[in-house]
Amino acid sequence: MATHLLSLWNFTKEELASYIENALRLKRESKEGIRHQQLSGKTIGMVFEKPSTRTRVSFEAAMYGMGGQVVYLSGRDTQLARNEPLKDMARVMARYVDGLVIRTFGQEIVDELAEYSSIPVINALTDQHHPCQILSDIMTVIEEKGPIEDLHIAWIGDGNNMANSWIQAACRFGFALTLACPEGYRPNPDILSAAQAEAHKPITLLTDPVKAVQHADVINTDVWASMGQEEEQDDRVEVFQPYQVNHTLLEFAKPDAIVLHCLPAHRGEEITDEVLEGDRCVAWVQAENKMHIHKSILLAHLA
Repeated sequence: MATHLLSLWNFTKEELASYIENALRLKRESKEGIRHQQLSGKTIGMVFEKPSTRTRVSFEAAMYGMGGQVVYLSGRDTQLARNEPLKDMARVMARYVDGLVIRTFGQEIVDELAEYSSIPVINALTDQHHPCQILSDIMTVIEEKGPIEDLHIAWIGDGNNMANSWIQAACRFGFALTLACPEGYRPNPDILSAAQAEAHKPITLLTDPVKAVQHADVINTDVWASMGQEEEQDDRVEVFQPYQVNHTLLEFAKPDAIVLHCLPAHRGEEITDEVLEGDRCVAWVQAENKMHIHKSILLAHLA
């Protein structure tokens, strides 16, 4: 397995599946009251240029839950805000902690930190990839629907970092994926073409959300304006209105299709309150599973 977790593309299906299998085991054992202390004596540094509630708390809870320690640094607390070379930061931090969890803007930041770091670097989100989130999402799908290779996943909305990582996951795990994104808001074309070239089942990009959810077992969405895109909010609301996940759209999917949302949700924008609070939405299980998949990831890279 690769030393760093920068994107799903660096891993085989078997390696990615092992993260999920171990997360399911850790979750089951936690429910049974089994304490996990495998990371006792280990420390991670969490460097978050992009703030987060769920990602921060789930990583901290995962690390503390396995007996480890956490040092949290916001962007302003690090030399990143003062233009220290990334290679210097990587080599210094490697002498203080056992792993780095990075949540930032450019993918090039985590890539360069990994290049110069002698400890594992874990991508907790960049503008291009969100690998840890997708692994917890797939874990949730498997719990709710069974083997993901047998399913059809639909992505509705912005072709953002989540969409990019879902595309890579579809290629690696071998499930069918249909994305509906407006013109001008499509996923990274290089990521899409590379995945389509290797995929065993179709990875299809459409503009029509109704066609995308037909035959779907899972419907997935995200906010229309991600962090750093706040100035585009009004324009995006107008463009994305037809891509709202609502009761009308769900009627075109399979009657037992489930709905995912990685949160936070803008109720009344990308998803209605009715759907988010409905029986078919598993966003709360999905949120819990972030902690369990983070345990699995930390254990795989630090133990």
